[in-house]
Amino acid sequence: MKLKKELGLFDVFAVSTGAMFSSGFFLLPGLASQYTGPSVILAYLFAGLLIMPSMFSIAEISTALPRSGGAYFFLDRSFGPMMGTIGGIGSYIALLLKTAFALIGIGAYSSIFLDIPLKETAIIFAILFAVLNIFGAKKSSGIQKVLVIGLLIVLGGFILDGLLTTFAGTQPSLNFDKNDFLPFFTGGIEGIIFTTGFVFVSFLGLTQIASVAEEIKKPERNIPLGMALSLLVTGLIYVFGVFVMVAVIDGEQLASDLSPAASAAGKLFSLLPPKAGVYIITIAALFAFASTGNAGMLATSRYPLAMGRDHLFSEKFSKISRWGTPVPAIILTAVLIILFIVVLSEEGIVKLASTFQLFIFMAINLSVIVLRNSKIASYDPGYHSPLYPWMQLFGIVSAIALMLYMGWGPLVFTFAIILLSYLWFKFFVQSKVKREGAIFHWFALLGKNQYDELENEFMTILREKGLREDDPFNQTIIGAKINFVYEKKFDNLLNETVNSISKQVSVDLNNLKTDFLKENLAGSQIIIPEVSLFYAKIKNLSHPMLYISISEKGITVPIKKNGEVVNEKVKIFFFLVNSDQKPKQQLRMLAGIIDIVERDYFVKDIINLNTRNKIIEYLLHNKQHVTFRLSKNAPTTIFINKKVMDVKLPKDVLIVFVERKRHSFPPKGDTVLRENDLLTIIGETHSINYLYDQFIIHPPK
Repeated sequence: MKLKKELGLFDVFAVSTGAMFSSGFFLLPGLASQYTGPSVILAYLFAGLLIMPSMFSIAEISTALPRSGGAYFFLDRSFGPMMGTIGGIGSYIALLLKTAFALIGIGAYSSIFLDIPLKETAIIFAILFAVLNIFGAKKSSGIQKVLVIGLLIVLGGFILDGLLTTFAGTQPSLNFDKNDFLPFFTGGIEGIIFTTGFVFVSFLGLTQIASVAEEIKKPERNIPLGMALSLLVTGLIYVFGVFVMVAVIDGEQLASDLSPAASAAGKLFSLLPPKAGVYIITIAALFAFASTGNAGMLATSRYPLAMGRDHLFSEKFSKISRWGTPVPAIILTAVLIILFIVVLSEEGIVKLASTFQLFIFMAINLSVIVLRNSKIASYDPGYHSPLYPWMQLFGIVSAIALMLYMGWGPLVFTFAIILLSYLWFKFFVQSKVKREGAIFHWFALLGKNQYDELENEFMTILREKGLREDDPFNQTIIGAKINFVYEKKFDNLLNETVNSISKQVSVDLNNLKTDFLKENLAGSQIIIPEVSLFYAKIKNLSHPMLYISISEKGITVPIKKNGEVVNEKVKIFFFLVNSDQKPKQQLRMLAGIIDIVERDYFVKDIINLNTRNKIIEYLLHNKQHVTFRLSKNAPTTIFINKKVMDVKLPKDVLIVFVERKRHSFPPKGDTVLRENDLLTIIGETHSINYLYDQFIIHPPK
């Protein structure tokens, strides 16, 4: 069972942004300032800049391979299951720690209002967020959006009031004084580098969205755009918010303050009643920690789901419930988070999580290089990282540098996780998994073996993603040349098709014929019994062209199977030609045709259709078209004797065929519609459903 695609652009923004605001704003500024002083402001800025290569890399891979599991799935398909196991278990533990830390924050800030135990409160919220996630990502992300909106409003007010107080002189005692920022670098160069790595955890939520990529609608747009908006908004709030804290809190006090945002708020909001600012920012902190805890539960639980699918964990964790969510994976995640809450302290968690995530980001940047150089045709990202490969190389070098400055403790922890993950792979996983990564395809260029099943998996993912909005698939189907043939020899059919194409575009006949005969998709042109799909590329072709030949009795075609040539009888032939400049689009077009061909009774249905119009209508039948006849005794009478250009239809639909007296033709704007005309209309699903409702199911009275 597949996960539901329920998350839109604002869901992406909310999950990513919500996962970042908690410790990064409400706790870490004080802890971080002890290492570098007022320059902690720059540490947040540098961390935001240094995470950009990883953001670009994750956006590219996520749009090519939108699958649950995030870093695990990327590393597994790039380097193979051993690295996938290391990356998956390590990232899972790091995210568990970060989520547990956020839930502890809920307990800590709740105690300001109520005399309640910290860890018990955190455990209650862990259970609550697990239940929310069990009943659906959409419900969970709905809560997320409410939390993020409230949080942004409060933090925006905090920053605005802080800047006005500092620079506009509303409180003379808090006026900006450059001496408050001196010395700026109390820890020197080493201090600012260490602090940049220390606060790096503040931005980790940015990449959590990759863990739920499988559930995102239009991932090729929403993932990179949502992540970029999230980084921009979060970066501005971090930098200006920390500036306000540094400006209004004494340096020594800030260095030991575990709630610097609340301390700053106590000096701001002078127009409000006493302590109102503290209460407001405390509520915002609760929003932040709750948001991070909820987003963390959502994203982190997808790791055991993905690893269960690939036999790196028990297959039980790959089960999807009737609510469309991975219940066993969510329960495991909740149990481990509760365990960490009970047995671990707080400050060290930040260093450990940051260091291992830096290692993962280094590997992800390398993954983009591997995937691009693997030359796998079906690796088809809808978004490409800018400045490749220099962006990725910079991300790798900067991650290594920050890791080295984080100290021996976090490094030992990172290598311990790597070792334990390797042992898990060696003794539990290796015997069950025969898969290899895209790096073997890169090695194939040097004479090494590649793992062919990876291309098939990527092609399956490409098919599931479907066509892009700008792919001219429907137009190509509408413009298809359809022939009912009685020829018994395949060579003659191929020659006729090639000659027909040559009349439309300038092309070398022999080269085109050779391209059609090349062994390509899935090892042969037979995709289901009695159907054959041939494809070729033509230099600088302006738009795809499709030729369909139908033979009721069938034509014998020589096909290579298992290294031998055998004869297969084929009744339906597809010949697709695309521009040589758009190889990825050709794969998506092929995937679209395959989806049609795999319908039940496809061959029988096509053979029984005796007109071009009916065949085109059948091929387009995917809830994106509707057909109805114009009659004076039906609601469709409103179309009769009107020009097509004057017919009132939804903006996103188009009349593509008119059948009149058994003759079908595409209408022009000045074509006058007549009684008994049969109209075929294509367009967006919601508008087609509206027309279906109006003129077929529930016609207006």
